[in-house]
Formats: sequence, structure tokens, C-alpha cells
Amino acid sequence: MSQAELAVNFFVALFALIDPIGNVPLFAAATIGAASAGRRMVAVYIGLFVLAFLVFFYFTGVSLLEFFGISMPAFRIAGGIILFILGLDMVRDDFTTMFADAAEGETEPLSARVYAKKRFERLIVPFAMPLLIGPGAISTVIIYASEAKHLGLAGMALGVGVIAAVSVVLVATFWAAPVISKVLGRIGMSIVVRVLGLILCALAVQFVLIGVGDATRGLIRADAKAPYTAEK
Repeated sequence: MSQAELAVNFFVALFALIDPIGNVPLFAAATIGAASAGRRMVAVYIGLFVLAFLVFFYFTGVSLLEFFGISMPAFRIAGGIILFILGLDMVRDDFTTMFADAAEGETEPLSARVYAKKRFERLIVPFAMPLLIGPGAISTVIIYASEAKHLGLAGMALGVGVIAAVSVVLVATFWAAPVISKVLGRIGMSIVVRVLGLILCALAVQFVLIGVGDATRGLIRADAKAPYTAEK
């Protein structure tokens, strides 16, 4: 896998899992009644939490697998199954309704920083984790960390850059939550979530194919494991 392929595949998989656009309605509901400054600061806190948590697993995940004696093909298959289940939830539009009752209005006026801290403490669970950072996102980070190791230091740095880019996109999307909600509407949001879910299901199947192919000999064809590189 080249650096460009790693960056694109990693970004698409992580973006589909974290699903910033699909989580806009939840973020808007969770910060209802807040001033613009307070809402933006909550988004920054969430973005920093996502960045720090995923980078931690990016550098320690493979070592944790070795400690527990779990092979990478086995983890690929398990991660693919988890991704497929999450993708199905998104395709069926169950994903955005799981925490629809997360809204909780604030009755007393608070400064932007105080409001952000109080709201972030309540949103760590279940919004930041496991909704944004779930088993699927963690397993994806570990899988792509193993791929990046083959590319050396540049590959590892590229992976960190992808995580940072997704975190920035997450913050920017949440900042634009009022605009996106108005432009897309309920139907548009549902379409976006379903399309991302379909992409995620396809990526999950690809993970399983690669895992089974790495664990066996000749069971999975080379063009199925790497469909766009087998002929090169």
C-alpha cells in the first residue's frame, strides 16, 4: 500500500466511522440554547479528545495486540465485522436516532468556557465515546497503524496527519451545524448517513477479505484483497 492509498483509505474509513455530518443533528440537540461561542468551544474540546484518544491507540494498539497474543488477520476480521454492524445501523438510519434525547437545556447564563467544560463533561459518554470513538474507529486506527509501519516513519507520521485532518473536519462540521442542518434538512441528513453506511459496509467486507487472505493460502484471490493493485 502506497502512502497516497494509505492516506485516502484511512481518511475515508475514519471519516465514515466518526461520521461528522451524520452526528450534526445530535451535536445541535446536545448544545441547544447555547451561544455560538459556547457551541464552538464544545466542538473544539470534542475534536481534541478525538485526536488524543485515537493517536494513543494508533501508537499503542499493535503492542496491545502482541501483548494479548492476537494476530493482525484475526483483528482485521473482528474489526471488519464490527464495522459492518455499524454500517448496517447507518444504512437503516438507526444510528442517528440512538441518542436523539441527548438535548438538555441550560437555564442559567454561563460564559463560553464554563459552558463548554460542563457540556463536554456530559458529552464524553455517550457522544464522544462510544458514538464518535467506538470499537470500529479504534480497530480501524490499529489496522492502519500496522499498514503504516511498513512505510516507515513517513507512513506513521502520515497516519497521525490523517487523524488530525479528520479531527479538524469534525470541529469545522460541528461549527457549521446550524447551516448544515438547514441546508440538508431531515431527508438530506438521512441520505448522507445511509450513503456513508454503505461505504462503511464495503470497507468492512474488504477488511474481512484481507484478514482471511492473510490467514490462509490461496483462499482469497489477490485481486479481491487488492483489487486496484493486483494487475500492476
